[in-house]
Amino acid sequence: MQGLLLIDKPASWTSFDAVNYVRKIVAHEEGKKPKNCKVGHSGTLDPFATGLLILLVGKEYTRRAGEFSKLDKTYEITMQFGVTSTTGDPEGELTVIDGLTPSPEALQTAVTRFTGPIQQVPPAYSAIKVDGQRAYKLARAGKEVVIEARPVIIHRLEVVSYDYPVVQLIADVSSGTYIRTLVEDLALALGTGAYTTELRRTRIAGYDVANAVSPQAADLLSHLKTLD
Repeated sequence: MQGLLLIDKPASWTSFDAVNYVRKIVAHEEGKKPKNCKVGHSGTLDPFATGLLILLVGKEYTRRAGEFSKLDKTYEITMQFGVTSTTGDPEGELTVIDGLTPSPEALQTAVTRFTGPIQQVPPAYSAIKVDGQRAYKLARAGKEVVIEARPVIIHRLEVVSYDYPVVQLIADVSSGTYIRTLVEDLALALGTGAYTTELRRTRIAGYDVANAVSPQAADLLSHLKTLD
């Protein structure tokens, strides 16, 4: 059994939850133990986030994970000014802060500044490896996490609506972009703080969440796609 599976990941599921769930289904269909079935993903989504997750089924596809992980992505973002989070999302410790109330004009100016090639420091609560360990594990242990800035490209950053303190955005970004960090940096440039309250990945290059299915769909494996 080989192919791609476009999953619409629900909130609270980790990307590994989706992989393990599908692996058990594949194992049942193939009459194997789950550990003997190759299923992987091509780029994680944070547990609080929803949307498109490309799963790769079978050895021929899991070995191609790298080429899919490098594709550009599109996100629908909801952020809230005046509150910060230790993790940049609803799962962290939230703190109400005093800060400026950005005008729509100031917000638009900042959005323009963050469009194009930028340098971004990934968050401490990320899966990036630091000295051989996942950064989030070090952060949870209370250890200092130092990650160097890296170049990313924000192809499009568009304000959909703004009703203080809530902003809704759409972003087309290069692989390796952390939306939580983009939101925090955008707020910092405006003299305040913010965190990402909702995040939905709607596209990965030419793959659209409109064509994805719930991981709990009854006929899940019938949606397996193969590439030429």
